[in-house]
This record gives sequence, structure tokens and C-alpha cells, in this order.
Amino acid sequence: MWVASGTATGAAGQVAAPAQKAAEAAPRAARLFPGEDTVAMEVRLRTRGHYRLRTCQYPPLRVVFDRVHTAHTIFAHQGGSLKLVVQCRSSRSYANYLLEEHLIYRVYNLFTERSFRARLAVVTYVDPREKHRPETRYGFFMEDDDRMAARNSASVLKEKGIFQTDTDFELMTLLGVFQYMIGNTDWSVAGLHNIVPIRDSTNVIFPVPYDFDWSGVIWTPYAQPDPRLGIATVRQRIFRAVCRTPVDLAPVFARFNALKDSIYSLYRAQPGLEPQRVKQALDYYDEFYETINDQRRVDREFLRSCARN
Repeated sequence: MWVASGTATGAAGQVAAPAQKAAEAAPRAARLFPGEDTVAMEVRLRTRGHYRLRTCQYPPLRVVFDRVHTAHTIFAHQGGSLKLVVQCRSSRSYANYLLEEHLIYRVYNLFTERSFRARLAVVTYVDPREKHRPETRYGFFMEDDDRMAARNSASVLKEKGIFQTDTDFELMTLLGVFQYMIGNTDWSVAGLHNIVPIRDSTNVIFPVPYDFDWSGVIWTPYAQPDPRLGIATVRQRIFRAVCRTPVDLAPVFARFNALKDSIYSLYRAQPGLEPQRVKQALDYYDEFYETINDQRRVDREFLRSCARN
């Protein structure tokens, strides 16, 4: 795994201040260091997102590339732009949150190729007016939607109104159990909320999740569950997939059990993630594994509390 390093140069008010709507900044110099190779290129930075755009000190960005400059770099074939998820605030806690969200993408990659790939980055913000000291934070690039779809011999569906029952049964089951494991209720297939549906040549639709910062395993201070769900905190899990039978769930649970050691190893090997955060995450996952290996808990959490539609 390589780590990209970049420098965003711009007035603090252009890049750092929270905004009410997305806006494109003037071209800014960015130096990217994939491994030991250095690539310098001009890019455009555009703010994006919703909640984090309004609340974060540094909002999420879209990095718009000139394809001529990316032709012979690791950014080739990634489309004209990439999402850059950045550390929301400067504290050590927010560095942990960013690293943990990146880890969730890597964990889901273990289960399926129909998932977004993410690359960890180190981002330095520089104010050319020198009113603010340079500040370096973690971030990660997200694979382009169309590139992810093409990698899976599919295309992106942009229309709302697709229901869980319209999607691939096996992958929808896996996705539902995965979201339950990480304690994430902030998603919707029908509303295309934090879900990108892709369709292959046989018209099978596969839901692909993203945006995990509201998950219970991370437990950011700003994450609050939808009041309609009837839970007090995001630490409380809900299986939000359409109901499955024990026969449907058994092979999926077996996959989670088989990958448990690999999942835990990712957390233990993550540089920069504080030990107490690793312990908190793995303790949370321990609860999940206790549940899926106890039939009474499975009955309560998956069979009687599922979405009956």
C-alpha cells in the first residue's frame, strides 16, 4: 500500500472555511508522492459533500485533474477527478476517525471486488498569505464511481427508486450484515444515500456502499442516528436489510468468521492509529462476532428486527 502526499495551496477562506455549497477554487499546485516517485501537477480543488461540508474545519474535496498530466501516473484511468476525504478537524481524535474510516473501506475490500478502493494520503494545507502556518493531516482518495463500475464490468445507475429487492440477493445480504457489523445505519438503496448501484450486462444490480464516518465502530461526536430508527446512539446496531432466513444468513456469517483474523490484522497493523482506538474497534467487532455465533442473538438481531418490505 502506498501513501500519497499532497500540498494544497490557497487562501484559508477558499479551502479551509466551511461552506454552504460546493464551490470550485482557482487552480492550485499539488505535489503527489506515490511511494518514492514524485509527480507535480496543477489541479483544481472543489468542495463537496453535505454534513461535513457544513461542519468541518476543512471540508471534503474533489480534486480535478488535467488528464494530459495524469496519463503516465497512478492517477491515469481514474477519470477526470477523484474524491479526497480529509481530516475534519485538527485534533488527534479526528486523525483517528479518518484512519478508521479508511480501514472500513479496506475491510469491505476483503469481502468483494464490488467495493470502492481507497488510498491513504497525507495532505498539507498552505496559506500563500502566510496568515496561517502550514498544517498537515491525513486524507484518502476514493476510487471514481465509473472506474469502480468498469472494473466490475458494469455501469453506474443514477436513477432513484431502486429497492433492495431489485438488487443481487447475495451481495445485498453481505452489505446488510457488513453495515450491521460496523454499526452504520446511514444508508439507503432506494434513496441512493451512501450507495452507488451498478448494473452489469445481464441487468443484475449490485449495491456498493461508501461514506462510513457515521458508523458506530468509529463513533464520531457528530454522528447521530435518525430518530425514526428508535435507537439512542450510533453504537446500537440495526440490521437494515430486507429480511433473510437462517439459511440465507449462514454462508454470509461463515465468510465473516473466515475473515475475522484478516480484519483484526488490518487494525493492528495500521500506522498512526492509537492503540486505544484499535482496542475500542475490535471490542465492538467482538460483540458482532458473539452475536452471529449465538442463534438466540441471531433470532433477535437479524430475524425479528429486519426490514419487512
